[in-house]
Amino acid sequence: MSTPVTVVDVRAAKRSKGAAPLVMVTAYDTPSARIVDAAGVDILLVGDSVANNVLGYEDTISVTIDDMAHHVAAVARARPRCLVVGDMPWMSYHVSREETVRNAARLVRAGAQCIKLEGGRARLGAIEAIIGAEIPVMGHLGLTPQSVLAMGGYRVQAKSADAAQSLLDAAKALEAAGCFAIVLEGVPDSVARTVTDALDVPTIGIGAGPHTDGQVLVFHDLLGLGDAKPAKFVRRYADLRSVAAEAIAAFASDVRSGDYPSDEESYHTTADLGRAFDPPGDATA
Repeated sequence: MSTPVTVVDVRAAKRSKGAAPLVMVTAYDTPSARIVDAAGVDILLVGDSVANNVLGYEDTISVTIDDMAHHVAAVARARPRCLVVGDMPWMSYHVSREETVRNAARLVRAGAQCIKLEGGRARLGAIEAIIGAEIPVMGHLGLTPQSVLAMGGYRVQAKSADAAQSLLDAAKALEAAGCFAIVLEGVPDSVARTVTDALDVPTIGIGAGPHTDGQVLVFHDLLGLGDAKPAKFVRRYADLRSVAAEAIAAFASDVRSGDYPSDEESYHTTADLGRAFDPPGDATA
């Protein structure tokens, strides 16, 4: 069995120091976690993106800490070698330090080895409180989906010089607070490169260009399981939605034609029991 990936391993994975790029993929249940783990991924994110990829919500702000604990536990049952990151959902780290730590601890007890939360300087208190409870924290800057209402939609961030400087300052603040890695989402590639070069901890990009220390994509996006138009940064490596629909349509056709189940796909009785239960007119002499 391969050695499990740890927070220490991830924190040391800077490409500038010769490390291979980190690979992170989301998963929300035991089967998807097993698939991601078998593929050799480094980090498995149980993201709040479960909201729109699995639960049918339009955005991520609809999921609760109960939802996240449920899905983290399902992923943890796969016992992956990947580092399991539990996403802190909206309003689970905004009210008080005490509530923030309790919610982070719920995800750890469910099976996460660390947590991720969104936001910059406004979240330093939450980050410090969680790290003070010996729970590792991954940061998340740029396009932060939980802030979609304040941002006015899903828009590329840090497009001006001032905004880019603010992002860089926030990244340095998160590193100083103790974050072991930082996700950069929806920012220009040059900005992501500058931030990555300025930090000792690794960056993981999603829609942030090729110069980060790693990349993350959503399970359903890269496998083509969703029905929405993918974002510009998504590369679909399969079209499993079509494959699955075709397979189920074939099953439905076989059922309606009487082709399924066949004799080989049916269980049979012993000769004595068969005689007792044979339909009238079918009994053998």
